Amino acid sequence: MFDVLKQKRAAIGERAILELFSVSKDRAEDFSTTLGDLYFDYSKTQIDADVRDALLDLAERRSVTSYRDAMFAGKAINDTEGRAVLHTALRDPDGPPLQVEGADIRPALRDTLERMKDISRRIRSGEFKGSGGKITDIVNIGIGGSDLGPAMAVLALAPYHDGPACHFVSNVDGADIHDKLRNLNPNTTLVVVASKTFTTIETMTNAETARGWMEQGGGDCSKQFLALSTAAEKTAAFGIPAEQVFGFEDWVGGRYSMWGPIGLSVLIAVGPEAFDQFLAGGKAMDDHFCTAKGVDNMPLMLALVGIWHHQVCGYPSRAVLPYDQRLSRLAAYFQQLEMESNGKSVAMDGSRLEYVSGPLVWGEPGTNGQHAFYQLIHQGTGIVPCEFMVAAKGHEPDLHHHHQLLVANCLAQSEALMCGRSLDEARGLMAAKGLSGDELERQARHRVFEGNRPSTTLIYPQLTPFVLGQIIALYEHRVFVEGVILGINSYDQWGVELGKELAKSLEPMVKGETSADQKDGSTAALLAYVLNQA
Repeated sequence: MFDVLKQKRAAIGERAILELFSVSKDRAEDFSTTLGDLYFDYSKTQIDADVRDALLDLAERRSVTSYRDAMFAGKAINDTEGRAVLHTALRDPDGPPLQVEGADIRPALRDTLERMKDISRRIRSGEFKGSGGKITDIVNIGIGGSDLGPAMAVLALAPYHDGPACHFVSNVDGADIHDKLRNLNPNTTLVVVASKTFTTIETMTNAETARGWMEQGGGDCSKQFLALSTAAEKTAAFGIPAEQVFGFEDWVGGRYSMWGPIGLSVLIAVGPEAFDQFLAGGKAMDDHFCTAKGVDNMPLMLALVGIWHHQVCGYPSRAVLPYDQRLSRLAAYFQQLEMESNGKSVAMDGSRLEYVSGPLVWGEPGTNGQHAFYQLIHQGTGIVPCEFMVAAKGHEPDLHHHHQLLVANCLAQSEALMCGRSLDEARGLMAAKGLSGDELERQARHRVFEGNRPSTTLIYPQLTPFVLGQIIALYEHRVFVEGVILGINSYDQWGVELGKELAKSLEPMVKGETSADQKDGSTAALLAYVLNQA
């Protein structure tokens, strides 16, 4: 499938990216795309017009457009589970009728969103009270898609917070919930339990602990717990009234669910108007994805750049580098989005893939990363394509000089990765320092930057709810396109199941209730160590 592109990659060889700007003075404009004020630049890559045409031809041959249309029409493109994939509908509840299994899903979406907005207004106004009065804190208990999305978004939208403080508990490690609850008042804290099935072991363990904490402190669990779940019987058995339960359907995958009830903590934190803007940003990207053609389609081009770097060039990972401290959880969010979606080895037809699937995704916000791992990015023996993000302006006008320095660093890093520093330039630097002979040569070689390392930049006016919605939807659709091209199902996650099953069987062994005789030697020895230390 990638033979033609790999031939083109071989022909390019070590051609300098910088040379492409000499060949075409309009390269920056020609190899970028926009959606409103959102600007995506991929000109600092080895992709030229010929390669781009081949990538677009690949997308056409893999029927990306047909799969896209099927997804938005509610077809069961998650065929290993027989489900539609309609997280996009969550951000368009007022759209035209959309049939799933013979029923229009829009009315239920509107009803759920209105219920979410209603309870958020009552919580924020103080009408919905705890046993000690107005709710001051929200504790969201979830894991994976029930945690990473809302935790990321609440932090990202901090300038828009005017509701209760939000805290997030995910790890089954008791340290997580202990440290989050210890300074909170159980009489003014609202706990949101996010689990579609209400059986997720980490989430329910933490929920039970939170309920015990609240009861001991005099809080009213029946009034101070909400559930984001479809398991009505289980939420009722837990003691949560039906009017405080918000469900969502099987056609919304966990890592794509922040647009609906899983985003309730975000809604409570920033309010209905800001949340509507977040949804509107996502819908704007959806509309763009469905209508923009070829090089003008931002999700398509972002995906094709990823395919070029990973499947064609063979770069094993990509770094997500937002120059925004409030996006410090974005890399972790995209890590799940990509690696849980496209970390597969089996094609849709059950055959084993003959090529690598999704890349490793990692990163940290700038400028912190510059003092951590950029050494490897600039001078390491491997190449890591970098995806920079930055806003043209921040939210703190009195600290504008900070933001100017931040933007300068972001742009400097992508320039340095591309341009590098030659040995002759390094020699000149060392000569200026008074070095000569073998010592000059030795020191100069340590200061060489090979350059010619690819990067993209996503730039936008300011990080608003609307822009955040655009960015998240952009990456969702990027994952979709890559999955279609690779011929895999981006919407199941069977790889997480085996470890869960084994953990259940290991728990009584950890407690010393059953024997570990049937376990392998390593696992048995580790269990013995734990029991000896208990």
